[in-house]
Amino acid sequence: MVTFDRTDQSVFGRWWWTVDRWQLGALAVLMALGTVLITAASPPVAERIGIQDTFYFVERHLIMLVPAVSIMVAVSLLSPRGVRRVALIVYLVALLLVIATLFVGVEIKGARRWIHVPGLSIQPSEFVKPAFAVVAAWLFSLSKLSPGFPGALVSILLYGVTVGALMMQPDLGMTFVVSAVWFTQFFLAGMNIMLVAILGIAGVVGLVGAYFTFPHVTSRIDRFLDPNAGDNYQVSRSLEAFANGGLFGTGPGQGTVKFSLPDSHADFIFAVAGEEMGLVFCLFIVFLFAFIVLRGFARVFNETNYFVLLAASGLLVQFGLQAAINMGSSLHLMPTKGMTLPFISYGGSSLLALGIGMGMVLALTRKRFGPTD
Repeated sequence: MVTFDRTDQSVFGRWWWTVDRWQLGALAVLMALGTVLITAASPPVAERIGIQDTFYFVERHLIMLVPAVSIMVAVSLLSPRGVRRVALIVYLVALLLVIATLFVGVEIKGARRWIHVPGLSIQPSEFVKPAFAVVAAWLFSLSKLSPGFPGALVSILLYGVTVGALMMQPDLGMTFVVSAVWFTQFFLAGMNIMLVAILGIAGVVGLVGAYFTFPHVTSRIDRFLDPNAGDNYQVSRSLEAFANGGLFGTGPGQGTVKFSLPDSHADFIFAVAGEEMGLVFCLFIVFLFAFIVLRGFARVFNETNYFVLLAASGLLVQFGLQAAINMGSSLHLMPTKGMTLPFISYGGSSLLALGIGMGMVLALTRKRFGPTD
């Protein structure tokens, strides 16, 4: 094991003694659990869709995990100014790619969210999420630090452009997460309470409008409210998996629901954990996500840098909300939404984007001495 002396002034030496090693360790445990669950859940999926290599998804997951971890560590080395610069670049490139999906994207289940490149399918909206949270925090902080700069107005305009591009795909789930994070930052930034109320009402109106505008949204909400309103096969099988697992599960690899659950390696991997590992193991996963989020908030609780406070808060809310949506969908606590369980579900773009986002969290929550930029 590599260790660093406290007097080590190298880049990695300073990083090791200033980064939150507890949070880093919890993320590593999540990644390890994800690898175990992907190994258990994905072979039946590969067989079902005709892939000869039953460990295809396991191999792909491990291949993408390496750059995701590398990106996370590299980004965590940055200063707050470096985080801002990286976020701005990632946001602009990802937003252009989101717009490009409308013209050159591959249509899957009526949505254009992916761009295929040789050997890889990229979902640009995954990268918009963490990058926009940091850019919005930067603009809100400028509104406070430079009263003459219309940071809040620019943030509102960028939010409108971002949400507009996402809804054109359409991707209501991603729009909801981006909106919830941005609204949280808007509130924390201390903006005019009347404007906060107006935006809140606009959000509710938008959700109602989406229900009447997009058939797939109507279907999912109707099926959630009334199980007899349509096909609830995946949710029913997911609940069956949790019932089979009980407290301690049927044992690793011994589950049966994964053989008939189409997205057992992705959106419903939490159900596989419930069946094979049991309730206690699932609660441990919930604990890990809660620990990472609450630990991050504890690190920035007394932060004096306005940008760091808003950016870290937005990224942590995003991370926790994504996990809650995935687990809630598996347990039929909310309408289903194709959203990965961070660092556990299969998904290349998701892993890379999470590497960027949590790398930013680790960078922003590092101990800093003296003035910060």
